[in-house]
Amino acid sequence: MVKHIVMFKLKEADGRSEYENAVEAQKRFDKVIANVSELKKGEVVINSKEAPESNYTIALICDFETIADLNAYQVHPAHLEFGKFIGTVKTDRACIDYEY
Repeated sequence: MVKHIVMFKLKEADGRSEYENAVEAQKRFDKVIANVSELKKGEVVINSKEAPESNYTIALICDFETIADLNAYQVHPAHLEFGKFIGTVKTDRACIDYEY
């Protein structure tokens, strides 16, 4: 199995606050989960409002059977559409992929 964790620092954009963009990202990622068969489990978690502002805003936590499945997810149209949205609201990104 492969765990894919991506963290994004979001900003105010498109008339929405950082938090509202986090909620929108969570909603949009549901479409990725529903449409990418290689994605065995996926969730978006939002940083606590009481946590330090230096924390990342959201994290995507995904499970795949293989690296090949992760690579297929990366180019899937649903993921690419999500990526277009994130590109307009993120200021920073960090990622790790590991086998377990």
